[in-house]
Amino acid sequence: MHGTPHIVSDVMTQTVAAIGRGASFKEIVRMMHDWKVSALPVLEGEGRVVGVVSEADLLPKEEFRDSDPDRYTQLRRLSDLAKAGAVTAGELMTSPALTVHANATLAQAARTMAHAKVKRLPVVDDLGMLQGIVSRADLLKVFLREDEDIAEEVRREVVSYLFPTPASAARVSVRDGVVTLSGIRDASLVPVAARLIRAVEGVVDVEFDVSAHGRS
Repeated sequence: MHGTPHIVSDVMTQTVAAIGRGASFKEIVRMMHDWKVSALPVLEGEGRVVGVVSEADLLPKEEFRDSDPDRYTQLRRLSDLAKAGAVTAGELMTSPALTVHANATLAQAARTMAHAKVKRLPVVDDLGMLQGIVSRADLLKVFLREDEDIAEEVRREVVSYLFPTPASAARVSVRDGVVTLSGIRDASLVPVAARLIRAVEGVVDVEFDVSAHGRS
């Protein structure tokens, strides 16, 4: 998918472990262990996502198991104390669920994860029905892209646009995802070129060979 951003459906996992509202505490823990995940979507009806249960939702039960919190802690940790006494997914889950659509870009999904400080997001359609799950690791897959693939896209989508032939002497090389652009005759275009190149998926960084710049 050269020249267009990858979207969540390109990298998401379609086989997803999920639970219903009535799933028990031990069932949730067992499923997380068996599937090696840290969070599970909670579904109702035909598969609509209504919440998410994460390890963080389960930990209060152990944290407060043998303690008698003082009044200050009770007020400050009211939600956690409620979860410490919860026994089903419906009581434990965070709702409404933070989700992402399958056609969202990887950058949009990454921003959502970063802002919410979560490791994965359920992927839903317009009706909120579960389609898959996308994790931080899934979003990093673009950095596995081959260097020559990146170089070809930079030449086609950036260099040919900003530095058209036959006058252009711009040259592109890529190593470990780092793009080097040299031979630029108009140095005023460097900031624009840098922004466009960084938008190419798989690019780790951009460098310019200043010594190779010609005079504009």
